[in-house]
Amino acid sequence: MTDATGRTRYDDAAHASAQVVIRQYSTSFGWATALLGEPDRTHVRTIYALVRIADELVDDPDPALDPACRARLLDGLQADVLAALESGRSANLVVHAFAGTARRYGITAELIDPFFASMRSDLHVRDHDRTGLDAYVHGSAEVVGLMCLRVFTDCDHAAYERLRAGAIRLGAAFQKVNFLRDLAADRDLLGRNYLPGVDVARLSDAERDTFLDEIDADLAAARVAIAGLPPRSRRAVLAAHHFFAELSRRLRRTPAEEILCRRIRVPDAVKARILVTAIGARA
Repeated sequence: MTDATGRTRYDDAAHASAQVVIRQYSTSFGWATALLGEPDRTHVRTIYALVRIADELVDDPDPALDPACRARLLDGLQADVLAALESGRSANLVVHAFAGTARRYGITAELIDPFFASMRSDLHVRDHDRTGLDAYVHGSAEVVGLMCLRVFTDCDHAAYERLRAGAIRLGAAFQKVNFLRDLAADRDLLGRNYLPGVDVARLSDAERDTFLDEIDADLAAARVAIAGLPPRSRRAVLAAHHFFAELSRRLRRTPAEEILCRRIRVPDAVKARILVTAIGARA
């Protein structure tokens, strides 16, 4: 049975499942996406729900999930996504929701395959050189920014191409901030190092600042592009940008040795202030 929009109850259940995933894994993202107008809000949440599921297959600390098992699960998820792009259906609710979004906005294997390649590399790459890190960031974050941009520009090819570079820089900044704030967990629980040429156990303030300088350059470039987004998405993206800019500032104020001991976060009161600022901004 379909409603007036052509959506079925199964479609609605799939979108609801994506929202559950978002609530479980990201408070900041949930706050920011609340500012999105519809239908952008629903479709961006389906993208991030799929991303979170893939990420959990790789990062879940359950020792019973060995790398070979994780690889099989990841391969199965990718195959399900690609099949759903063709058929428009999946028995996995999150995949079904994502496929509907992808088919509507022209999100293809060009963006999906690099994402899964980066997820797969987490199963065997422990230390990244600069080239490897750039490839990883492209697949794990930049293409996600481009998927969202497909939604925001609503099949307007000229707008997509005009804003593409900014979306790439914003996705890269988000991922690099997370590398720095998750330094201890990545090293101690997952055995990974995403900072090329850096001995994470001896991270210095100077090395921290060099990495943050790169992040801040990405954020500055992305900020310029945000002004070109449609009004229904602009304020939400601006809020997300400001969340991560605030994280960057807090990381810069935190001694490197402390970053290795605790995860830096933005207090809820500060998040609320950022949201209010974004709502009132003329981006």
